[in-house]
Amino acid sequence: MANLKLTDVGKAYGGTVEVLKNIDLDISTGELIVFVGPSGCGKSTLLRMIAGLEQITSGTLEIDDVVVNDVPPSQRGIAMVFQSYALYPHMTVYDNMAFALRLAKKPENEIKAAVQSAADKLQLVEYLDRLPKALSGGQRQRVAIGRSIVRDPKVYLFDEPLSNLDAALRVATRIEIAQLKEAMPESTMIYVTHDQVEAMTLASRIVVLANKGIAQVGSPLELYETPNSEFVAQFIGSPAMNLLPGEIVGTGEQTTIKLENNGQAISSVPTQASDMGLKVNVGVRPEDFVETEGQHIYDGTVDFVEALGEVTLLYFKAAEGRDPVLAKLQGIHRDVRGKAVKLTAAPDKVHVFSNGISLRYR
Repeated sequence: MANLKLTDVGKAYGGTVEVLKNIDLDISTGELIVFVGPSGCGKSTLLRMIAGLEQITSGTLEIDDVVVNDVPPSQRGIAMVFQSYALYPHMTVYDNMAFALRLAKKPENEIKAAVQSAADKLQLVEYLDRLPKALSGGQRQRVAIGRSIVRDPKVYLFDEPLSNLDAALRVATRIEIAQLKEAMPESTMIYVTHDQVEAMTLASRIVVLANKGIAQVGSPLELYETPNSEFVAQFIGSPAMNLLPGEIVGTGEQTTIKLENNGQAISSVPTQASDMGLKVNVGVRPEDFVETEGQHIYDGTVDFVEALGEVTLLYFKAAEGRDPVLAKLQGIHRDVRGKAVKLTAAPDKVHVFSNGISLRYR
């Protein structure tokens, strides 16, 4: 399998419309890298540049230490799985998976062995004689993946492969992709998705794209626990992180912050803040809030309740110009709508941002 290196890679259309810039990324053999970001951030464009389907405007792309900017897609050793399956409707599953190998003039016994091996991995053996129209959406996507596996590529590229599936099939196919990766530990995979659950559960590392570049790269838990900016903090995690305005009133090894909404001061917050009076945003994930009767970070009137059984979502009336505060509390909380509730969180779960940048990021 292969490693990839992108150095100062950029993409512009017509020389003026800049889509991506200054992309620096090293991908090691065996990693499953997931690209995430808001719509229009360039996720699929970057994937297509790696595949050779889009021209790289600036910078270099290396695969196994060889610059491939001008190498045709068919010679890069890359296989791509699209969200639309792109199966030949008149061919059986076997023939769809064997098609690329037949084009390459491979011996029929070699083709049969490759297709059988891929079908075993993807649990498609019983469907090899069927046409795509006789398969479910999840099965068709497995065939599209199998068509890539038989080619034994250096790198697998997945462009939102589960977006056309319903919720149940998406979960099942996501698990199958995770199991496939475990069965192919040396395979290098790059996966584009807008689904945070896919990113968090599949990725070795996540690349968050925003503002034409990379906002942060890290393991799923690194991005969840130590986001480097308000953007990453609110993009990773669902529901999004709450942001509460405050002011630094005590500095040192532990920071004390006075909150605007209720005048409460919270202490022992780990940050790098050194400026008294600095205006900040205090970030707390909804799932890190707990109800309290004592010192608290937030208090407000519950405006709306979503009772989900295992958890209860409490929505609080928003201050003017601010997003509503949301708490995700464990268990069932009855008859709380319209009532005042106080919330707190452990100091190590509290994030602090100044000008959009984390003051506790390491």
